[in-house]
Amino acid sequence: MKLLVFAAAAAAAFAPQAAAPAPARLGVSAREFHLILSRASVKAGVVVIQLQNDGEDVHDLRVRRVGGVHTFRFPLTSPGDRSELVVHLRPGRYSLWCSVADHAQLGMRAALRVRR
Repeated sequence: MKLLVFAAAAAAAFAPQAAAPAPARLGVSAREFHLILSRASVKAGVVVIQLQNDGEDVHDLRVRRVGGVHTFRFPLTSPGDRSELVVHLRPGRYSLWCSVADHAQLGMRAALRVRR
């Protein structure tokens, strides 16, 4: 009986582990003076956010959960360049904006829903 239990435990230890789910991906296009998201919602967990500056000015990106205090910050991204940030997002609504000068007030804002 002990041998059977050991064999079952050994088989479980060497069984292939389930692969972690692939991270969600979100593309954000920045152009004077708006942000375009590749999707309106993503699943909670690890999210790869890619900022593509399709405009003529330098842009950045800020991401914050509505009611939250932590802000994810992308670096300044030159025209034609791309920045990527890997973040862990909890379920809820998030605000995204460009923090350069008055870009947010001119319309460079967007909303993202993170679902369970």
